[in-house]
Amino acid sequence: MSIRPIYLDCHATTPVDERVLAAMLPYFTEHFGNPASISHVYGWEAEAAVKQTREILAAAINATPEEIVFTSGATEANNLAIKGVAEAYFKKGQHIITVATEHSAVLDPCNYLKTLGFEITILPVKKDGLIDLTELEKAFRPETILVSVMAANNEIGVLQPLAEIGEMCRDRQIIFHTDAAQAIGKIPLDVQAMKIDLMSLTAHKIYGPKGIGALYVRRRNPRVQLAPQQHGGGHERGMRSGTLYTPQIVGFGKAVEIALAEQATETQRLTELRQRLWEQLSQLSGVHLNGHPQARLAGNLNISVEGVDGAALLLGLQPVMAVSSGSACSSTTTAPSHVLTALGHSQKLAYASVRFGIGRFNTQEEIDIVAKHAIATIQSLRNSAFVNLGS
Repeated sequence: MSIRPIYLDCHATTPVDERVLAAMLPYFTEHFGNPASISHVYGWEAEAAVKQTREILAAAINATPEEIVFTSGATEANNLAIKGVAEAYFKKGQHIITVATEHSAVLDPCNYLKTLGFEITILPVKKDGLIDLTELEKAFRPETILVSVMAANNEIGVLQPLAEIGEMCRDRQIIFHTDAAQAIGKIPLDVQAMKIDLMSLTAHKIYGPKGIGALYVRRRNPRVQLAPQQHGGGHERGMRSGTLYTPQIVGFGKAVEIALAEQATETQRLTELRQRLWEQLSQLSGVHLNGHPQARLAGNLNISVEGVDGAALLLGLQPVMAVSSGSACSSTTTAPSHVLTALGHSQKLAYASVRFGIGRFNTQEEIDIVAKHAIATIQSLRNSAFVNLGS
């Protein structure tokens, strides 16, 4: 029987927690009703389960249950937020601001809107991955209708200053959207204190099922209008039609519930594991930390390695660990990570990068095994390159 590699790609996805699975299972069989069927007990059971998850998600971000719109994931939530605002407010203005290091689920909808005549300002980031708030201030225009800045970066784990951005947007009556797919359950989120108007969420980054997400849509002070991007049935207050997937929704709620209950202790544990890994890897010369050293997700470590071929590095790591060099959502492309090149890295250094996504089920013993093998792999590749160069 082959030994599977140590899983360290928790920004791509996470395994479903057994507690989450246990909560979901009855809604595949015993409680299988359609939550829109309001004339019998099967529908009532499903409707009650959906309502409970709305309440859990709302409480997690200091919203109201009515402001939670279920989607198939954060990609759909991002599309609904960005295209929905663009269509609803195009008479007010056709200018949108976002950031160079955003996920493609934000950048691609923005690029699509460019083909329809919208103007998109893409802000650069500093070398540590944080945006410069003075650059944001300079980018505002009278016709700006939306600012979209992700809460936590999916590659380098950097946490953007949401409250400051929200304040700047609110002062100018501009809608503020954040992609919080990587942030929910991992850092404190408060849509009121942070003045966030739209927030995209997903379950599968926090040990919930794939295929379920949500969009928070502010209902008051100010009320945000969205043009629906999917029609047919008028579900989710007309914003997103389609039969709700009750088992997935139940799993989403349970995953958030567990993450919030364990957030403080898990953050400390993951931070210690990350620091343990970095302390060992940083003993090598030419190993660079990507992203801000403190303002980052606890379980994220992204490094670039000088003097090695990127493809050979990943190949050498594969037998022992499952890691990636960028976003899993763009893993089919041969281009270097747009996030790392936005930090100022050369293409060669961006290719020679590794994202370690440490998660709930990783142990200190695993971290030490990973560090030892990664160091040996880097040294071997550098020695080989030196020998080949010498010959």
